[in-house]
Amino acid sequence: MPRLAGVDLPEKKKLKISLTYIHGIGDSRAHEIAESCEISPDKEVQDLTEAEVAKLRNALDSYRLEGDLRRKVQADIQRLKDIECYRGRRHKQGLPVRGQKTRSNARTWKGPRESKAGK
Repeated sequence: MPRLAGVDLPEKKKLKISLTYIHGIGDSRAHEIAESCEISPDKEVQDLTEAEVAKLRNALDSYRLEGDLRRKVQADIQRLKDIECYRGRRHKQGLPVRGQKTRSNARTWKGPRESKAGK
């Protein structure tokens, strides 16, 4: 089981699917990485040679992935909170940030409904 960017890739899946298990790599970037390494995206991970795994490892070094990416996203959110912009205030209040309506939805952000037993 090859380990890339601190993630064990599933062996029974195609390369383009397995690469998406790494935080920061989606479908199009996985395809792009496989093509840049001259490896077929439809090749199964268990069929990769050590040389191909080394090529993939080198190609992934140019991207911000996993822990570094998570830290950057958290730092960006913290910066928004610190400068107290609109988006930062929405993050602090636990409300949707991107303009969604909150009258009937937003249960993920707002949490479970308050019970009406006391009213």
